[in-house]
Amino acid sequence: MKLFSRRICIVFLLLSAAVNHACGAAKPQTAQWQDISEKIIQNLLDNGKKIGYPGKTAGIAVDRTTGDVFMIIPGQGIWKSTDQAQSFKRADKGEIGGRCETGFTLNFDPLGKRLACFMLDGSSAYTLDSGKTWQKMLQNQRGWDAGSVLWADETPKYIFALRHECGGEIYTSIDMGESWTLMGKAFASVGILDPETFVATKEKENGIFRSTDAGKTWTKISELQPAGRDIRIFKNRAYWTSEKGLLVSTDKGKTWTIQAAPVECSFGPYFGKNEKQIVVAGKKGFYRTDNAGKDWKLVAPLPPDYRAPMPGWFLNFGWDPNADILYASCMGKPAYKFQL
Repeated sequence: MKLFSRRICIVFLLLSAAVNHACGAAKPQTAQWQDISEKIIQNLLDNGKKIGYPGKTAGIAVDRTTGDVFMIIPGQGIWKSTDQAQSFKRADKGEIGGRCETGFTLNFDPLGKRLACFMLDGSSAYTLDSGKTWQKMLQNQRGWDAGSVLWADETPKYIFALRHECGGEIYTSIDMGESWTLMGKAFASVGILDPETFVATKEKENGIFRSTDAGKTWTKISELQPAGRDIRIFKNRAYWTSEKGLLVSTDKGKTWTIQAAPVECSFGPYFGKNEKQIVVAGKKGFYRTDNAGKDWKLVAPLPPDYRAPMPGWFLNFGWDPNADILYASCMGKPAYKFQL
């Protein structure tokens, strides 16, 4: 009887393996998220430093060209790693404060080195040389939810930004944040394509809106609804995350389409070695494509205790395509890395 039962179990296991293979069942994810912030935070506390609200970390960004990681410790500035987050050193010379409220407050130039930090409850600044030097931006009361920079200029000057908890106020700057001009209210996201051409979404009206006079007037141009708080531009294409897929425009925001296959995403996109390699993130985790969105593969879950309750808010992510490492930070939680 025991021999018969054993044979039944073996047959069942073999059949299960065959079914899983035929149906393309996903293999268990063996990689794990690794805490990269614990040592820094403990060292700060041991030296009598106070971590600002809400504690631990609140922002992360990656230079896709070098793999350098920039991490926000609330109230303790921005910390840089050049060794895949094995070690960090404070990099902002005291020019960065506060925290990141959304996943679009740290705006890295996709071509590398240049990073603008639109901080909340602390000072904002930008670097054009990978953190060697910093220039402060005028902080508009509490600060920002998102900032869109026209990185196409050799010397960047133009910014379109969304102020925090002020009825959706949008501001423009023509001097890289030395001064700001209020351009409207009731907006929810921002995007700059040239000095006169902006795109945005509104708080109480669906769709994409476009301005060709630097934000003075707006025209609704699409029923598609972005989820990201800012656009990203790479190789003359504008990208915007959404619940239905990665939106793309090739004509300075006049028209928008879902790029290839649908995918739920509100964070990113993060570009790889070329425009076909892209990572986005959403409620279920991280999706990657190597063929410009024809196929999306779920490559990693969100880190432990991370949630995405509001599209584009509270979480920050980055991708080093050279080492194939994902990075993540959430307000009040540890920062992590995940080796793909």
